[in-house]
Amino acid sequence: MLRSRFDHVSFTQTAHDCGDEGFPMLLILVLVLSVIALVVAAGLARWVLKQDNGTPEMRVISDAIQEGAEAFLRRQYKTIGILSLVLGVLIYVLYAFFRKTHGDEPAAGTLALTTTVSFFFGALCSSVAGVIGMWVAVRSNVRAASAARSSLNRALQISLRGGAVSGLFVVAMSLLGVGGLYAILEALGFEPQRIPLMIVGYGFGASFVALFAQLGGGIYTKAADVGADLVGKVEAGIPEDDPRNPAVIADLVGDNVGDCAGRGADLFESTAAENIGAMILGAGLAFANPDAFSGPAIVAVMLFPLVVRAFGLIASIVGIVSVSTKEDGDAMSALNRGYAITGVLAAAAFVATSHWLLNPATAPEAWWHFAICGVIGIATSVAFVYITQYYTEYRYRPVKSIAAASVTGPATNIIAGFAVAMECTAMPSFVIGLAIIASYRLGASSGLEHAGLFGTAVATMGMLGTAAYILAMDTFGPITDNAGGIVEMSHQPEDIRKRTDRLDAVGNTTKALTKGYAIGSAALAAFLLFSAYLDEARALGSPIESVDISKPEIFVGGLLGAMLVFWFSALAIGAVTRAAVSVITEVRRQFKEDPGILAGTSKPDYGRAVDLVTKGALKEMVAPGLLAVGMPIAVGLGFKALGVGAEAVAAFLMVGTIGGILVATMLNNGGGAWDNAKKFIETGQYGGKGSDPHKAAVVGDTVGDPFKDTAGPSIHVLIKLLSTVTLVLAPLFV
Repeated sequence: MLRSRFDHVSFTQTAHDCGDEGFPMLLILVLVLSVIALVVAAGLARWVLKQDNGTPEMRVISDAIQEGAEAFLRRQYKTIGILSLVLGVLIYVLYAFFRKTHGDEPAAGTLALTTTVSFFFGALCSSVAGVIGMWVAVRSNVRAASAARSSLNRALQISLRGGAVSGLFVVAMSLLGVGGLYAILEALGFEPQRIPLMIVGYGFGASFVALFAQLGGGIYTKAADVGADLVGKVEAGIPEDDPRNPAVIADLVGDNVGDCAGRGADLFESTAAENIGAMILGAGLAFANPDAFSGPAIVAVMLFPLVVRAFGLIASIVGIVSVSTKEDGDAMSALNRGYAITGVLAAAAFVATSHWLLNPATAPEAWWHFAICGVIGIATSVAFVYITQYYTEYRYRPVKSIAAASVTGPATNIIAGFAVAMECTAMPSFVIGLAIIASYRLGASSGLEHAGLFGTAVATMGMLGTAAYILAMDTFGPITDNAGGIVEMSHQPEDIRKRTDRLDAVGNTTKALTKGYAIGSAALAAFLLFSAYLDEARALGSPIESVDISKPEIFVGGLLGAMLVFWFSALAIGAVTRAAVSVITEVRRQFKEDPGILAGTSKPDYGRAVDLVTKGALKEMVAPGLLAVGMPIAVGLGFKALGVGAEAVAAFLMVGTIGGILVATMLNNGGGAWDNAKKFIETGQYGGKGSDPHKAAVVGDTVGDPFKDTAGPSIHVLIKLLSTVTLVLAPLFV
């Protein structure tokens, strides 16, 4: 065995010594910190559930939301389970019987088994994390509503800590899944440097579940929202969350299945795929620099992503529990303080861990180069938060311009909104470009060979270092939205509704910010996974060194990647249209057949609308999901017949990723800007609620709904799914 050439006694040597006994110390650290995060999440859940759950009227509404959300998830995950089973069998058959073994890889049957098992395990962990997070969220809403009767601060803390259960579970389960699979395979005697490629199925399983969870939840939430708004607000002239609206419960359910379960699956997939991709690049870095990393140091470089992610969990916990505000304070400022604390602690953890694990004697300056890469990732996440805030908050020029255009009707509102949507792609592109180039150059100048790509991997780790806190803020949104609806529907006093409105406005902002964060992290993670795909293709014997789009076949592969983004978006938006039509028809039917509903003398049939949206969403999510999975396989196998399979898939992946980043940014921020233009008018501008400009803004908001909550977020997942499916199936294309 080669000896470590570190010139100091490092923890990696201790890790290796323990590895000989079965469990590396670094891995134990990762698993222990992940378990601590789960214990903290359980403690937060207990604290939330101990809070007062409101009046009987509040509990009736909350129970209906819980019942609808849990019924949808049961049906959704049953459908996802069946699709996952079929795909898992297909993966096993392809690996066992059609894939050629390359070099000194494990036997085909062994690779087939590990890839398939890791696929199922990734799908299972993603599902568990999403279900638990949403289970707590739909029980936090009524407690936040009840707390708002007496304290803004208590309602804020209940909402954030309820959301934190989802954030901590998602990141901790991702770490436990990757770390656990690594530990099992190492204990079975597999070479550590080969393990990441044996468990790429874990990221694929997470991506597969995330795609359908985000699609299904997004279709559900926007079909219900569009149906409730168009018939309730525009046609009947009743307020938002009015109990007379038959679709109001479905709308409140949608907030949870879309923004909570869907976004949780999205970020679970980001962390899982990035962990594995960074481990693959870490192994490549170690082998390219045998003088710097040998023996135990190889394992240290590979486990670096898991260690910094585990420290990020602790940073997020500190940030979450530190959040509080005065009764007359600004809740958004309190959340920003918590985020700042999390970011500073995560940055400190990057610096310390880089010095600890990436500090070889032959390249003494390497550690601080990688530490700065991590800080660049954290700074990128902050930049995306503020860019999104600029384009989606009504304090700033873009949203105000849309509101002003509403004065002349829905057409000018939509034109102005679409212009803002297109404009908002510029600044994120500059930020992503700067982050990728800066981190690559820092890695390349670290004194290690072929370290540029690992530098970008470390930047991606930095951006995802605060993922648990970001997801807590995201889930805060549907909890406060539901709390406001519960207060409205249970006829609480106006001063309580004003308190929940303050939190709801903050929740709308945090949901928009999280979408910006998610697409930024997806962009960096996709670049990382693209690099990992090229590394794997070369390891499998492909001569690919670069992607030459001057070749006709490669150009067409890239063209198909860009086209997929638009086709997929069309299917997702069209799905909302079809599902919403059934809700609109049902609400109109109930108003027509029972005039007592609008008069307030009879109760609408909420369950009928919930059932219609559930069936419609589950039916409509299948086609775009299968397109996303099947297209890269078809491109790879089709162009393999022309002798350029691996390179054509690389072009497909590269151009599809670029197109996806821009389209998702456009849809997310454009939809958010339309939404807040409506809210700006509702503050009393341009005639306020019920005015013609307000009606025009409602139409614009309705157009933007499937953009920002269905197609846009689903493209985040699409980008990473393309990367993971090509990474898993790369051997079939070479």
